[in-house]
Amino acid sequence: MGPVLAGVLQLLALIAALALAYIPLGTYMAKVYTSDKHWRVEKWIYKGIGANPDTEMRWPAYLRGVLAFSAVGVLFLYLLQRLQGHLPGSLGFAAIDPDQAFNTAASFVSNTNWQSYYGEQAMGHVVQTAGLAVQNFVSAAVGMAVAVALVRGFARSRTGELGNFWSDLVRGVVRILVPIAVVGAIVLVACGVIQNFSGIHEVGQFMGGTQQWNGGAVASQEVIKELGTNGGGYFNANSAHPFENPTPFTNLFEIFLILLIPFSITRTFGIMVGSVKQGYAILATMATIWVGFVALMMWTEFSHHGPAFEAAGGATEGKEVRFGVGASSIFAVSTTLTSTGAVDSFHSSFTGLGGGITMLGMMLGEIAPGGVGSGLYGMLIMAIIAVFIAGLMVGRTPEYLGKKIGSREIKLAACYILITPALVLVFTAFAMALPTPANSMTNSGAHGFSEILYAYTSGANNNGSAFAGLNADTQWFNTTIGLAMLLGRFLPMVFVLALAGSLAEQRPVPATAGTLRTDKPLYTGLLVGTIIIITGLTYFPALALGPLAEGLA
Repeated sequence: MGPVLAGVLQLLALIAALALAYIPLGTYMAKVYTSDKHWRVEKWIYKGIGANPDTEMRWPAYLRGVLAFSAVGVLFLYLLQRLQGHLPGSLGFAAIDPDQAFNTAASFVSNTNWQSYYGEQAMGHVVQTAGLAVQNFVSAAVGMAVAVALVRGFARSRTGELGNFWSDLVRGVVRILVPIAVVGAIVLVACGVIQNFSGIHEVGQFMGGTQQWNGGAVASQEVIKELGTNGGGYFNANSAHPFENPTPFTNLFEIFLILLIPFSITRTFGIMVGSVKQGYAILATMATIWVGFVALMMWTEFSHHGPAFEAAGGATEGKEVRFGVGASSIFAVSTTLTSTGAVDSFHSSFTGLGGGITMLGMMLGEIAPGGVGSGLYGMLIMAIIAVFIAGLMVGRTPEYLGKKIGSREIKLAACYILITPALVLVFTAFAMALPTPANSMTNSGAHGFSEILYAYTSGANNNGSAFAGLNADTQWFNTTIGLAMLLGRFLPMVFVLALAGSLAEQRPVPATAGTLRTDKPLYTGLLVGTIIIITGLTYFPALALGPLAEGLA
């Protein structure tokens, strides 16, 4: 079997598995977020945190819950790292430096999971399990809660109430993430992923010396890292490490976990707004972009010219021989079109255009299908922009799901789509203009610029993957990327929840003959075009200086 055919067959198997899970999981999540009953374990949690899960919240109160919970998470994780040297199970590792501790705390709480450290050489068992793994669960649940709040904004009328943040948070963890993670961890352990609390041990003789590895609860952290679109690896090599991703099957299974909730939540959206066709329209938009990016990535990595590429059957540099070019291409696109950041190959070694595709996937806003929760609310913001553009074309007040899109709504949507590009471009400009940050670049020229552009794109979009050529463990990058991650995560949530509150207060508008049908292929095409054009206009000059210049050289 040729490598191209193998890649295509894996893609088809992945699509089939996602299709089988779509209806049952999407329907189940809708029931989770609309149920008025609480499980006993949930009641214990509410009692422990002093929350009343039956109290409805308006958007400012909902936002305060999000920000307060996340701020406590940042502080707790920061202190856990700073005190690591005094904790049991630290494996002899010292406390993390202040700038790196801040960067890591901001990273995991913001669902970014950017890592400027070597996991197996810096973090002990307590920090990995009680700190990083816990944030993998709760940061994903926060994103899902905000997405559900926006969906309620569309579904409700003449009320500003969006549900209860604490209830949405706890249910997301207890009823959705934990059960799937338990099953997924068992699958990974059965396939060879390690799960233990072993200390540091020697694994063999290499070039006259010994190599040492530490064990860890890797399978349980690996599964939520992918399922929650987090991405932080237990080891520095991330999902290219055989302890995290030992076989081609586990590689495909991990891609499945990455895409499972972001695609399935579109059905949850359709059920909650009373029209599954609306969910299918959003799904079709996400799937069209994802499949298109995978096909384009495979083409760039298999068909690049040159005798070395032709002899190897594709651009194999930086790719795991266990998985091959096809599987690595699927993984790279899936991880950068979501907010995952996990890698099974090194994006810096992709062809110039292939590296550009990974960057463009993040620049779209990671909405195809995007992160857990964040992908859905990001796509719904783009849907509002698309109906606004359509309204301008026909001279009609735009409407979406029975809600008028007025000046307030479009201003909030515009602020949402502008904040992340502003963070990326401003931080990149400062890093290139100042003398010290440029010293961290491994390469010069267009590729060196791509390293820095990729780092801030990954941080501000809460992706977390790296170009693997930038030394980001400096005070400048730890601090600025940490700020980009926090601002890129929580400022957009302010606009999303304010928009949800505005929509929930409206009266529903009855559909007429002039209403744009947003559940039809015509609208799906308009939405795809809107996403590509807005991103292209925003980022094209920066892409032209980096990956495009390198790819066309």
